[in-house]
Amino acid sequence: MNNTPEESFSKFSFGTQVRKSPFSDAALRWGAKGFSVYNHMYIPRDFGDPVKNFWNLVNHAILCDVAVERQVEITGPDAASFTQYLTCRDISACEVGQCKYVFLTDDQGGVINDPILLKLAEDRFWLSIADSDVLLWAKGVAIHAKMEVKICEPDVSPLQLQGPRSRDILRAAFGDAPAELKYYRFMKYDWDGVPLIISRTGWSSELGYEIFLCDGSKGGALWEYIMEAGKPFGLMPGHTSSIRRIEAAMLSYNADVTLDDNPYEFSMDRLVNCDGDFDFIGKKSLQDIRSKGVSRKFVGLEIFGDPIVGSNSERWAVYLNGNRAGYVTSAIYSPRLKKNIALAMVSEKTSAVGSELEVDDGILSRKCVVVPKPFYDPQKTLAANG
Repeated sequence: MNNTPEESFSKFSFGTQVRKSPFSDAALRWGAKGFSVYNHMYIPRDFGDPVKNFWNLVNHAILCDVAVERQVEITGPDAASFTQYLTCRDISACEVGQCKYVFLTDDQGGVINDPILLKLAEDRFWLSIADSDVLLWAKGVAIHAKMEVKICEPDVSPLQLQGPRSRDILRAAFGDAPAELKYYRFMKYDWDGVPLIISRTGWSSELGYEIFLCDGSKGGALWEYIMEAGKPFGLMPGHTSSIRRIEAAMLSYNADVTLDDNPYEFSMDRLVNCDGDFDFIGKKSLQDIRSKGVSRKFVGLEIFGDPIVGSNSERWAVYLNGNRAGYVTSAIYSPRLKKNIALAMVSEKTSAVGSELEVDDGILSRKCVVVPKPFYDPQKTLAANG
């Protein structure tokens, strides 16, 4: 290429208020054509045809820059108690080296974030966050919590290696031990003096791993090393696939879930322990919500008609007999299922599987029906068993 990565990246830049990741220049070298902003950072969103990216993911493997998944690190004598105070899920049995999917809730039971929690030591935790300012929230809570903790954002930036060939690629790059990690487990790894954390996690519902780089100056080198190791296995650079994550009904913060929503509306009762002997922010509100029941439910929809082009850029209204019943949060055409699929928040009375509704995308009114979710691999055997 004629221009340096720095010169080329300038056409995407909004200025210094949005940070590049340690992998931004490498992603650009490898064909990234567009970026968006997530957690105040640039994330590659376009490597060409998103359908090709989807097939690369489900048939082989892709490497994604997800450094935007910032880590909120909680350390200190009261780290375990404080981390529990932030989440409604009981994490008392979480072991060192284990990950947990958790909800962070506010005093009203609203979802602040849905991070992956990593327990690095009895007194050290990471929250690998979605797109909201958890660092500031945690710091604010800590001021009044009267617990001995330190909260910071460490120099940690993850890559995602996802797809059915990801284990082979990881083995070629880092040996047997990381490749044989159990689902939602992680380990520390020394890569020629560069500290890594490697976990059996990812945002694809395929077999996959996340490689957390703990030295941002080595981002380009790590990207190139993994791409070279993956060459015999068909590894391609890519971006998180909206097609695959909607097939899997994986939540996207700000798209599907916001502060106005609570875990019970997503049927995530297993992530809420209102009867435990520990306190957490929003416990009383969630007890009340559980007692009263919810008026809305998060559901899957099959939308009829021609394939949706791209994805929805705003929430589409959902109707029953001309009356507003809810809204679509995420919609897309699945080339594998050969149908339009969507995630939606609808009234509880219209949430039963088989309910026939209509979606207004701003141009057309389409018929749709509530269907079970996830839409593909409902037992998540691909990710869990590989």
